[in-house]
Amino acid sequence: MSPLDKARQLSSLDTHTADPRRWLALSVLLTGAFLPILDFNVVNLALPSIRQSLGATSGEIEFIISAYAATYAVFLITGGRLGDLFGRKRMFVTGVAGFTLASALCGLAPSAVALVAARILQGLTATVMAPQVLASIRVLFPPAEQGRALALYGATFGLGNICGQVLGGALVSLHPLGFTWQAIFLINVPIGLVAFAGGLAFLRDSRAEHAQRLDLGGVVLLSVALGLLVYPLVEGRETGWPMWIIAMLVAAPFAFTLFVRFETRLAARGGSPLVEFALFREAGFAVGVAMAFALYTLSSFYLTFSVYLQGGLHLSPLQAGLATLPYAVAYFLASLASAHVMARLGKFALTAGFALQVVGFSVALLAVAGTLADGLDIGLAIAGLGFGTVMPSVIKAVIGGVAPKHAGLASGIVISTFQIASALGVAVMGGVFYAELGAGRGAASFGHAFAVALGCNVVLLVVGGVLSLFLPDQRHALAKAASTGVSRG
Repeated sequence: MSPLDKARQLSSLDTHTADPRRWLALSVLLTGAFLPILDFNVVNLALPSIRQSLGATSGEIEFIISAYAATYAVFLITGGRLGDLFGRKRMFVTGVAGFTLASALCGLAPSAVALVAARILQGLTATVMAPQVLASIRVLFPPAEQGRALALYGATFGLGNICGQVLGGALVSLHPLGFTWQAIFLINVPIGLVAFAGGLAFLRDSRAEHAQRLDLGGVVLLSVALGLLVYPLVEGRETGWPMWIIAMLVAAPFAFTLFVRFETRLAARGGSPLVEFALFREAGFAVGVAMAFALYTLSSFYLTFSVYLQGGLHLSPLQAGLATLPYAVAYFLASLASAHVMARLGKFALTAGFALQVVGFSVALLAVAGTLADGLDIGLAIAGLGFGTVMPSVIKAVIGGVAPKHAGLASGIVISTFQIASALGVAVMGGVFYAELGAGRGAASFGHAFAVALGCNVVLLVVGGVLSLFLPDQRHALAKAASTGVSRG
């Protein structure tokens, strides 16, 4: 029997022995995945109300967003490793419980300082919860079903973005039960309680077979290194890039070098390092992480588009949220279809998805620049179709060939890559946007700045499309899995 036939036989066996409640478990996991996405998007539209209600300073307002984003990015890899070592169900329900409590504290915060502290707690608990979703999908579902499960995971991102943009504006505007900005946090409480109960009832626990102690030295070194990188990216532009921010960025590569040496020496002594660098020798994993980075710098689009709509066109927060619907709805629908597209086109589904984004955003920026009339909604819809195709497929490329014992680590790496790319994209593309805007305050000035910043994103999407051509063929990966047992841990 050929290695490929063996792989297919293993896949068939996995389907028969798979957890019969895995689809119920998936609905619970996706609820947990939905919460951080919703929370990340919904806050932006409530900032004016928070400033007025709590008397927050500009610095406090910025930190309400950046404290959560930086904490989330820095500790995701550690959160994924905790699931590998101590059990993914245990870490998921713990993270959900903590996130729900932190959300309640945010909604009841009496001051801006208290809100920032609660947001940091939200970020920490999200890092315990979020990596377990992808890791559990990798373990619960046989290879034949992983594409469909990851498509639903990608669709959850699209749904979270839609709800974040529209629900945020609606909750602040409608004042449910007399709440204004508080409602955007308190809405997490009933959702979190449902996810917590469902996690206890339907999730099956899993962990690495030979769990060892957590690499505390690695946790500290990686957290310091990521903090030196992420915090300046989040706060640099708003603080005017003072010397201490520049010094942090300069120190970051040295901190990462120290971390890599520490982990390499620990592995050589037979220890259990926080990050298994052998993962990066897998061509699919390394290229997939690079593509994920190129893809998620696109997060700056939400910032620049929102500023263009509200600052340049003077739309309300709700109107600005609704203006993103062509992109978000197309993204959601394409995510649902991505498993079928990936099955038909293989790695070229990623190439096609990147191409759709390049075409769509090019049409959108030409429409904003006035070169192409009435093309904005069409361009955004085409770009959304591309993003929805790429998002689940790039995740599958990153974690699909990773051994189950490293599923949490790989999941933490890919989500952390998303967050770091998001922070870098906002810092760099946001800087390009404001540099091009200068002192201009008219619609044409905002439109020009948005088009230039989006053009930079288009260049990175072209890079992502080129990288997709270097992914290994899925059939070769299956054959390797059968001959080496990599995919079965």
